[in-house]
Amino acid sequence: MNLLGIDYGSKNIGLAWCQTELGVVLPFGELKTQNSKLKNKELLKIIRDEKIDKLVVGLPLGLDGKENENTKKVREFVNELKKAIKIPVEFVDERFSSREADRYEGGGASRDEKAAMVILESYMQSVS
Repeated sequence: MNLLGIDYGSKNIGLAWCQTELGVVLPFGELKTQNSKLKNKELLKIIRDEKIDKLVVGLPLGLDGKENENTKKVREFVNELKKAIKIPVEFVDERFSSREADRYEGGGASRDEKAAMVILESYMQSVS
């Protein structure tokens, strides 16, 4: 199964990829545009081209575990995507993903890709 991890941000979307049979999470680039329609178009192309079976999206909850304005933006983004795709979408609490991403060394991956990797790794651990 091909999974795509997503760290959604208003400026960038970090991506990470994993084939569950291999169990290795890899950085998969980032989408850099302010235009949400272009972001969605690029993301849909990746989903189709890479034969993604499931999306794993970081959900930015507040420190108290409650939803906030950023959570609302991510849910709106996912709702738009769901209009164009038929694959499942899972949410993962991403409260500390950026901090964990900062601990990753080297590799040439961006901070957004690393955050997406943390999100996807968290999901993989939760289902294993």
